Amino acid sequence: QVQLAESGGGLVQAGGSLRLSCAASGSIGSINVVGWHRQAPGKQRELVASIDSGDNTDYADSVKGRFTISRDNAKNTVYLQMNNLKPEDTAVYYCTVADQAIWRYWGQGTQVTVSS
Repeated sequence: QVQLAESGGGLVQAGGSLRLSCAASGSIGSINVVGWHRQAPGKQRELVASIDSGDNTDYADSVKGRFTISRDNAKNTVYLQMNNLKPEDTAVYYCTVADQAIWRYWGQGTQVTVSS
């Protein structure tokens, strides 16, 4: 069982930056894949970024070059650095952990609002 707690969301103007943090209750060193999903009002959840145990990363096309996912196994924390934010990035962001190819564990989410 993994419990996740996100923090770092807030209100920012377009072009600004935020860094989201996800603290895991247990060791994430043994966790293979960690991701960040987001859900905007009236839209489906989408995978924004993921990172595996080898620090290989993957990003949605909409955030490539602007967002960076990273993990600190010693601190059991995963980060999402978001730069050059756009109004369309407004959403609730969720930290997620994959188990047997399923995004099984989810945090409670943190709101990110980007004003134009």
